[in-house]
Amino acid sequence: MAKKEEKTNVMRVLEQKNISYIPHAYDPEAGLDGVSVAKQLGQDPEAVFKTLVARGASGELYVFDIPVEDNLDLKKAAKAVGEKSVAMIHQKELLPLTGYVHGGCSPVGMKKQYPTVFHETAEILDTIMVSAGKIGFQVELEPSALIALVGGTTADLAV
Repeated sequence: MAKKEEKTNVMRVLEQKNISYIPHAYDPEAGLDGVSVAKQLGQDPEAVFKTLVARGASGELYVFDIPVEDNLDLKKAAKAVGEKSVAMIHQKELLPLTGYVHGGCSPVGMKKQYPTVFHETAEILDTIMVSAGKIGFQVELEPSALIALVGGTTADLAV
């Protein structure tokens, strides 16, 4: 499959920082939601993380990465970043703010590095998968390397 040879910006950033990763390609036509992607790649959905962007009451933007089967608890998310409240940004804001489209948003390589929080389960997994920044591509890597790269923290974020 020639598709696996394609490099995304996320992969380039990881290589520049000497962070090892395993690239994975999937067929978006077979399902774009995270659970479908996890199934296609033969991965446990608890180890495949989706990247969500929210705005705090202060106007600051935050990135939250949680397992694809989970839902973000907005109260827990707000507490994790020290805000009164947070709300998901509108889908049309995603590309201008992050450089990524819905379904291809990655915590790595955004236009600006926003405060990033991973669900606490990331710390107990050997590897996690996140979007490689393009629909149809994921990267698998050590959570500690990913968290360190984006200056992230961990917290209980799921409903």
